[in-house]
Amino acid sequence: MKKRCEVYDLYWYFAYERQNIFWQKLKCMPLPWTKDPILQEYKFCNSYRVNDRVSQYLLKNVIYNGKKYSDEDMLFRIILFKLFNKESTWELLLKNFSDITLSTFDRNKYSKVLESAIKNGESIYNDAYISCANKAFGYDRKHDNHLALLYKMFVTDRMQDKIIKCTKMEEAFNIIKSYPLIGNFMAYQLVTDINYSNVVNFSEDEFTVAGPGSIRGIKKCFIDKGDLSNEDIIRYMYEHQEEEFKRLHLDFKRIGNRPLQLIDCQNIFCELDKYCRVKFPNLKSNRTKIKKRYTPKKDKIEYVYPEKWQINNLNDIIN
Repeated sequence: MKKRCEVYDLYWYFAYERQNIFWQKLKCMPLPWTKDPILQEYKFCNSYRVNDRVSQYLLKNVIYNGKKYSDEDMLFRIILFKLFNKESTWELLLKNFSDITLSTFDRNKYSKVLESAIKNGESIYNDAYISCANKAFGYDRKHDNHLALLYKMFVTDRMQDKIIKCTKMEEAFNIIKSYPLIGNFMAYQLVTDINYSNVVNFSEDEFTVAGPGSIRGIKKCFIDKGDLSNEDIIRYMYEHQEEEFKRLHLDFKRIGNRPLQLIDCQNIFCELDKYCRVKFPNLKSNRTKIKKRYTPKKDKIEYVYPEKWQINNLNDIIN
């Protein structure tokens, strides 16, 4: 493989500096949290995927909300939330139904609530990534097709019984991606979120999938990949992170003692692509601008993590 050295080093700088911003915010330090003008102006995801706002909402409100759920209910809750990927949609459903479980799922009633929200001008989907919107189940409305997908997964096929028995992340990924409306990237995101729960315990360094943004970042970072696939490149970054941070004299502060995982290294390539649109506009791709500028949120996130990670409180994180 042949690296584009300036961009390759920028990958590690971005991971380091974006993580520093996370620490500055966590410690309630005043703005600006970085001297980098691009990071000041535009919105970028965290170096660790789990620290992003939607992932934190999923952990606190869908998975670890203080209630006990069966394994099948937990899987249903996670996949339903992630198909829409929007906090307000989850809260809308909770407002209209006592709780969200497979046993109380009624797709016709859910559809009426969501349709009413759309007619009131509300957006029920997060635009962070675009979920497939074809009429796979014959409905005109995207949400009706997704509700039909949930019914097929959990009621008709009882997919949950298969997922619970999986011992490898890729096994679960292949089951999920076999369904309509679910592409490779979405299936990888879903299996990652499922792995945040206690229903399964997949090794995080076993498997990865390069999403479209990540592939754009890899193309900017490497002039020639040689015989390596995009997934091989992501694994290369995962395996060499410690030595690269040391080479560049970047004191990367982990969460607990967790290095960046494959999912994080994949995501950073996506954010690198965005960063390069401003830093190196001559590196062309099918995206030329960064859509969102950064606006500080007033509410403070109380960070939680999957129980199996054994990161129990802020002291564990800060130290």
